[in-house]
Amino acid sequence: MRPLTVDLNDPNGRPYFLWDEDVSVGELRQALAEGSEHERQRLAGKLLREARDVDVWAFLTPAAVAALLPVLGRRLGRRERFWKFLIEGWRSDGLL
Repeated sequence: MRPLTVDLNDPNGRPYFLWDEDVSVGELRQALAEGSEHERQRLAGKLLREARDVDVWAFLTPAAVAALLPVLGRRLGRRERFWKFLIEGWRSDGLL
């Protein structure tokens, strides 16, 4: 397995939040953009659950997160409430 990295600009590095599988930053970007619906949801769930919230924006837009939230549900674990709070706040402020 590749070593973990916090450098999310390195397409060959393995992002720190994918500690349990050998997927590079470049492969993650491609899977989130072009992967099957199941794979996109699986990886987006890991991203939202395991990554620091500021690092999520390197891979997904706020609109994409808002669109995914209803289907991710249990994949987010304890972070579900945080993401719902954030997105609902942005909606009520007219940012989404």
